Amino acid sequence: MAEPQDRELIVETAVGAVRGRSLGPHQNAFLGIPYAEAPTGDLRFEAPVPHEPWVGVRDATRHGATPLRDYMTGMTLIPEPSHPGEETLNLNVFAPQDASGAQFPVFVWIHGGGFTSGSAASPWYEGGAFPRDGVIVVTVSYRLGLDGFGVIDGAPNNRGVRDWLLALAWVRDNIAAFGGDPARVTIGGQSAGGSAVLTLLSMPEAHALFAGAIVESPGATTGVCSEVALNVSRVARELGIAPTRDDFAAVPERNIFEAQSRVATHELTLGRVRKIMNGASSMDWTPVVDGDLLHYGIDEAFEYGIGADKPLLIGANAGEADGLLDSAPKLLDAVPRTLALHAAGLGRRASAYSRLTHGHTRRILGAAATDAVFRFTVARALAARDGSTYAYDFRLPSTLNGLTSHCMELPFVWDCLDAENVVSANTGPNPPQSLADEMHAAWVRMITEGHPPWPVFAPDSDRVGRRFDRHPETCEVFARELDLVAH
Repeated sequence: MAEPQDRELIVETAVGAVRGRSLGPHQNAFLGIPYAEAPTGDLRFEAPVPHEPWVGVRDATRHGATPLRDYMTGMTLIPEPSHPGEETLNLNVFAPQDASGAQFPVFVWIHGGGFTSGSAASPWYEGGAFPRDGVIVVTVSYRLGLDGFGVIDGAPNNRGVRDWLLALAWVRDNIAAFGGDPARVTIGGQSAGGSAVLTLLSMPEAHALFAGAIVESPGATTGVCSEVALNVSRVARELGIAPTRDDFAAVPERNIFEAQSRVATHELTLGRVRKIMNGASSMDWTPVVDGDLLHYGIDEAFEYGIGADKPLLIGANAGEADGLLDSAPKLLDAVPRTLALHAAGLGRRASAYSRLTHGHTRRILGAAATDAVFRFTVARALAARDGSTYAYDFRLPSTLNGLTSHCMELPFVWDCLDAENVVSANTGPNPPQSLADEMHAAWVRMITEGHPPWPVFAPDSDRVGRRFDRHPETCEVFARELDLVAH
């Protein structure tokens, strides 16, 4: 890299200078900037501590350490690299190359992964489409699993939530140095990241840190302290220790991760779907209402109108988990649909659900899982919120299996159809670039102007949103789900 360009890519933050690099034709990347001290030793189960200033110029040309470790990677549709190291509480900034005095809007992205996996270092998030269109992107790493969300005796709760808050405070205090406008920050996330955004919306104390929100396929509701504490106890028994901070602090993170994997209960079995239908969280590790940091659950915050003044774009995919039981024995199709839906926990809604949902029994039960975990969460938000709420419904079928599965909307939103895993594991061959053009432009408009190019959602009237498939249109969306959650 030439010396003049090096000087141009040095940015002074509040705690020290960082050197980035040009990444493609549209953006400069500043990678692995720590917003907190390493969560190790005495800080492992503490609230995050702002990073101390450093002397000189810190290299930010490579990704920092990820909370996702190499032994934590499993089957995923998104390429999610892991990077070793201790300073895992870091973020990446992708800024337009031509910052000449501009104040760009900012998109802070919280990755998904069920609060147990995922990576802010995914190549899907660094393709440059948002900086090309005048938006700064910040992707955030945060503590995962028990380390981030376990309710542990002697430790503050919601450590992962505290990580998000400190990262957003870093953006507020530093993003202007990269050409960003701290008054125009939109937070966004998908799956567990979408649930993270809804959690932040439910916290009045967080509202000064962002102006709007984008939620894709929110995958978990707020957990209950006692239930998450019970999961902590299960892990402790598996390790042969007491469920206390001191005992967990003496156990290597790998051992804890392997123990929490062995006792995991979040697989979407019929029994799990039944519990979710009756109000349980879909994940073992989630933010919890503790009366200290979190005073309201997501649904409760909707009912009270908390965050209603923040513009929200929210939606989900048509078949997030529809194929979940396709590999189950075909004999399951011989079970009457209504009976199977009763077994899945729909109760008195089973008959209505059977009328409104099509396919064989296995596919209908998969659709019940899609609704229980994802689409009913969106419907409850749409039903409860007044004002600036905008709905989308992603329905493009994959040419691989005909389903519109979890994560499939992401490469369209990020305009990265040529990226790793997109065709082979998500869309199938020949995904329509025209759809990526439209979706990405809508997200850019939401970030820059506070609304997408379609009307606000009105739960008591026309229920209009944007349906995205090969022939997108503005029409009624989530009508079936709204009717079902009203039963």
